[in-house]
Amino acid sequence: MKRILSLVFAALVCMPVVSHAIEPSNIPQTILPNIHGKSLTTPVAWGAANGVVFAGVGGSVNAPYRDEADGAAALGIGVGDPIKNLGAQIAVLSLDLDEWEEYSMSLHLHHDFGGGTAIGSGVENVMLTDGGDADESYYLVVSHGLQGDMFTSETGSTKLHFSVGVGSGRFGNKSDEDIAAGKGKHGSYVFGNVAYELFNEFNAIVDWNGVNLNAGLSKTFRLDKFPVAVTIGAADLTDNSGDDVRFIFAVGTGFKI
Repeated sequence: MKRILSLVFAALVCMPVVSHAIEPSNIPQTILPNIHGKSLTTPVAWGAANGVVFAGVGGSVNAPYRDEADGAAALGIGVGDPIKNLGAQIAVLSLDLDEWEEYSMSLHLHHDFGGGTAIGSGVENVMLTDGGDADESYYLVVSHGLQGDMFTSETGSTKLHFSVGVGSGRFGNKSDEDIAAGKGKHGSYVFGNVAYELFNEFNAIVDWNGVNLNAGLSKTFRLDKFPVAVTIGAADLTDNSGDDVRFIFAVGTGFKI
């Protein structure tokens, strides 16, 4: 369970850009990030704000060291103004989609400096109910969308994005199963992600979550006025953690109230 929660970020990372895209003139002479997912299992500095409500669901087939799939869902809101001062993204997560009895909360604070650069910090998996084995994890992350004509897409957004951060909990603590399998107790506690927009407005994504490498694709579709971000990928590409490469997926949407 402690690793599946990170997959919900793939459904949430598109929501920060929704809040920016509504009023792009707020950041003069800045090429904004595109609207597709930019990470698979790690935070980005951009966050939901200005009354954006978001929801997402993510899953893994199969869960590490298990013969069955696992999943989690999130519902949250972004408030404040990250350009003038601070934005705050608050989410409640369901950790058990079978019985809906385990819940946690995550908080993400973020500021946009303009020029494609943002900084964020937060805490994940603050348990609201008894049970579950999720790690309460703190982090600090910096994200940047490269500026310039060579990095500008046909839609006017930047095509290349990256984030670098440091964190505790899931960003470095390996699971009991990993330890029993002789994979060590700790990872790097440093994480990062890179996303590049390919043809047809797909983002190709690679991220390191502190314990393993992951890769995938993300695309945001427009259904009437609602963006729907779909992200798929492969997790645990090295033998640094987990027992096998596994398929991961997430879907997210959001709207401004």
